[in-house]
Amino acid sequence: MSRLDRPEGKSQNPTSKFLSWKSNEKCFAYYDKETSSNIEIKLPLKFAFLEHYHTIKGWNDKSESGIYSNEVFLIGHQEITVKAFKGGEIAKGLYSEIRTKIRDAGGVYHRSIYAVSENGELINFSIKGSGVSAYSDFAKLYSNQFEQNWIEVNSFEELKKGATKYSVPTFSLGEKFTKKEDANIVEIAKVLQSYMDTYLAKDIDVSEVTKYNEVGEQTDDLDF
Repeated sequence: MSRLDRPEGKSQNPTSKFLSWKSNEKCFAYYDKETSSNIEIKLPLKFAFLEHYHTIKGWNDKSESGIYSNEVFLIGHQEITVKAFKGGEIAKGLYSEIRTKIRDAGGVYHRSIYAVSENGELINFSIKGSGVSAYSDFAKLYSNQFEQNWIEVNSFEELKKGATKYSVPTFSLGEKFTKKEDANIVEIAKVLQSYMDTYLAKDIDVSEVTKYNEVGEQTDDLDF
């Protein structure tokens, strides 16, 4: 269930947009550095899956700065280095061994999904909490069709934990790619592959989405 080999190196991330789920607004959004604003992407939307990874993001109250980490494919076997922009290294090691330290510092596990948008852009979706469960359940169900069909997000599910209400995106399987669409997706996958081939976990590049956290944005979707 992947168009890519596994990551081994480092370079500039070629992704054009880093989208995260905004629970209160019930949509995805990304930070536009040219306008220094948060741009909402209303549903419905669809994308072609390329690969997914594991990473840590969040907000560190002590340093008053964003939290970020490298991305790994095998979270049970590959080390994660978690840092705060203004506070330095928080923890390093296997996620299972440093999870408590990460959470105490304000870090939250995220699923990082690289994809191709309907208009042919290389994009990244970042989801956490119950959104990860929704995506993982969907991925397991349709794993053998991920490279042949569009994935759609046409709606969301409203959930509740205690007195807190929140939402998660609902994933569904769309139509099969046309030959032209598939050829374009393959070419974009090669661009991402080139980046992943030179990506080094020990030498982390800061993505646009983590730069957004650095200037003070704190996500509204809680760690459910």
